[in-house]
Amino acid sequence: MKTFKLLGLLLTYPGEQLQAAAGSFAEVFTDEGLLSKRQIKSLQPLLDDYANNDLISLQEQYVSTFDRSRNHCLYLFEHIHGESRDRGAAMVDMKEMYASKGLDISSNELPDYLPLFLEFLSFCDLDEAIEMLADAIDVIATIGMHLDKNKSVFSTVFNALETMPNIDVDKKKVALAVKNAPKDPETFDELDKEWEETPAFGNDEADCNNCGAYQNSDENSQNLLSGDIQ
Repeated sequence: MKTFKLLGLLLTYPGEQLQAAAGSFAEVFTDEGLLSKRQIKSLQPLLDDYANNDLISLQEQYVSTFDRSRNHCLYLFEHIHGESRDRGAAMVDMKEMYASKGLDISSNELPDYLPLFLEFLSFCDLDEAIEMLADAIDVIATIGMHLDKNKSVFSTVFNALETMPNIDVDKKKVALAVKNAPKDPETFDELDKEWEETPAFGNDEADCNNCGAYQNSDENSQNLLSGDIQ
């Protein structure tokens, strides 16, 4: 369904094409029916930003939101594996899973990038897509809660994902991850230091085995990013 891809596009760096196309997203959401009227209405302020703001302002808003806080990081395995070698192995399996659906990613993009994951879901049938989203939802919801705390309009995309049919967020797990997250940096030096801290979701060997982040390409619907929160 296009809904997944369009939600992912709203989390990418704004360009002229995205700005021009965003005005049609609500119509697609309505036609496909995956999102409720309430969810679509909640996304309208973000869609209005694309309609009413100049491109430079949109880009500045994006950078200030996603490039200056690890808590808002859109690379999903960062919240599980950090920079451990387990992350690399998981991404290889994830890339192979994408290829199984005919989705070849460029060499300069990492497969755990949330907008890319959402685009992949658009290639799956709905039941399969919902199952995979459910496996990842606690990590996604954690990012969304951080954005909501900072009153970011981008939090509406995460809320839409969290409230899709058959999606159940472990609110206690997410609340604990947010509580234990590092404070947002105030300088670039603090930002560099923050990225060296331990991930909010456990990254030791046992936790990585539990998270089952695409253990292999034949189990691509199993336990995505479901590791225990530290």
